[in-house]
Amino acid sequence: MQLTGADIVVKSLEAEGVEYVFGYPGGAALHIYDAFHRQQEVEHILVRHEQGATHAADGYARSTGKPGVVLVTSGPGITNAITGIATAYMDSIPMVVLSGQVMKPLIGYDAFQEIDAVGISRPCVKHNFLIQDVEDIAATIKKAFHIATSGRPGPVLVDIPKDITAHVAEFLYPTTVDIRSYPEVPKAQPAEISIAVEAVLNAKKPIVYAGGGVVLANAQAELRSMVRKLGFPCTNTLMGLGAYPHGDPLFIGMLGMHGTYEANKAMHDADLIVAVGARFDDRITGTLDGFAPNAKVLHIDIDPSVIDKNIKSDIAIIGDAKEVLELLNQEIARRESEINPELTKDWWSTIAEWQGFDSLWYEHSDTVIKPQFVVQKLHEVTGGEAYVTSDVGQHQMFAAQFYGFSDTHKWINSGGLGTMGFGLPAAMGVKFAHPDADVACITGEGSIQMCIQELGTCKQYDLPVKVINLNNRYLGMVRQWQEFSYEKRYSNSYMDSLPDFVKLAESYGHVGMKIESPADVEGALKEAFAMTDRLVFMDFITDREENVYPMIEAGKGHHEMRLRPNKK
Repeated sequence: MQLTGADIVVKSLEAEGVEYVFGYPGGAALHIYDAFHRQQEVEHILVRHEQGATHAADGYARSTGKPGVVLVTSGPGITNAITGIATAYMDSIPMVVLSGQVMKPLIGYDAFQEIDAVGISRPCVKHNFLIQDVEDIAATIKKAFHIATSGRPGPVLVDIPKDITAHVAEFLYPTTVDIRSYPEVPKAQPAEISIAVEAVLNAKKPIVYAGGGVVLANAQAELRSMVRKLGFPCTNTLMGLGAYPHGDPLFIGMLGMHGTYEANKAMHDADLIVAVGARFDDRITGTLDGFAPNAKVLHIDIDPSVIDKNIKSDIAIIGDAKEVLELLNQEIARRESEINPELTKDWWSTIAEWQGFDSLWYEHSDTVIKPQFVVQKLHEVTGGEAYVTSDVGQHQMFAAQFYGFSDTHKWINSGGLGTMGFGLPAAMGVKFAHPDADVACITGEGSIQMCIQELGTCKQYDLPVKVINLNNRYLGMVRQWQEFSYEKRYSNSYMDSLPDFVKLAESYGHVGMKIESPADVEGALKEAFAMTDRLVFMDFITDREENVYPMIEAGKGHHEMRLRPNKK
């Protein structure tokens, strides 16, 4: 079947089972856009900014496990998308980005809207391609999807010159992929499993430290089985929330910069850290000097480059988290008679003392809305079942601390890059993937303005997400750092001349609410979620100087936390 390169692009996406492509047209991509117009199998979603396209594809991918797909034009189209590509790269999210490029004979001659897409994206993609011939399109797209979704997932860029999308070739979509230089994921060996289980069965102060890799591998059932069989305390990273359910007695909360006192102290005092799909990043470890000084480290990860990168492991198992945990569970079951709860009895007593600090405590108010209170009420109103996206800042941490996630793929946030503007477009992608589910975007008055134009996309496609704007009139996390580390010199962290968010939402055709009293919080949330066919922008006027506690400050160890000073 002879097709143009543009038609081959679209047919290849169809062959991959792609439902949605998030994008924005431009000259270099117009042949592809014309091909979209001639078919009905793959739906193109017109965003209002290329960054919004990448975040929407990202939200779709995080909530489904399927790769998100993006289409942008050359020049500013691809540069606008770089932030979203880097966001996906840092959090290992599968994504395929198709970018238009100037005609092949013009590459390197500073043509209109020419940019070296391969060069500028290289540091923040898993791989990238520049198509050289129309006959390479189908095979390259097949490779892109394979690379994006296998091993440690990540974004892959395919840059396509405009003239090649007009050339004609026979369309044959490959059924298999053979990339000689792309290694398969190693399989855990029986000896490794045996050594790991031996360490586990003899631990007196163990902790299971589960990260985003558990979520990406859909290994939550295997993780929960292991933790419950062993009776070990379990903590999740920001990216791993939901891997082990909030509220379970073995769950000791999120750890890290704004994690619970008990999780961070347990990590520091442990004699065995079982790290699964986590990378010991700086937000977890604090300063590396003195990190978990008495702990043996069992590190399980699919990416060999993560092992020993920040913290040296004593036992390393490279492999898919789900497969490795299955093997560990089988060996633990075989040696079940050797599990001795008495070994960890004193450890649990110590953890109970740390839990007694109630490090997430905050003082309720009848006169001013506390942001934590809004998140707690959101959990109650949604039954803890909503998909929750967030932007980045204090509101992100309050969401992580107080929503209480019990399922994977429902907490959608930018962890590694920390991208303001992520929340609203990510919520759009989630809503496309799960049209009947409650989707809430927890944001702040600073973050929401980064990609607020996507309210137009929400109106065009009737996406009834609920925006929870925790409005403290500050760049809250910046202000908090300035309070703690810069003697309250609030340089450029105050948000002056804010829009009337209610009127702004209404101007886009949505419902706007302004909530100023704690007594109105629950009722407003119930009213908003009852409007199942409307986007509701809820502007909560919150305590201006509320801080996130606990907090590990710069230069401190992970056990040196600043706790709320006025805790009674």
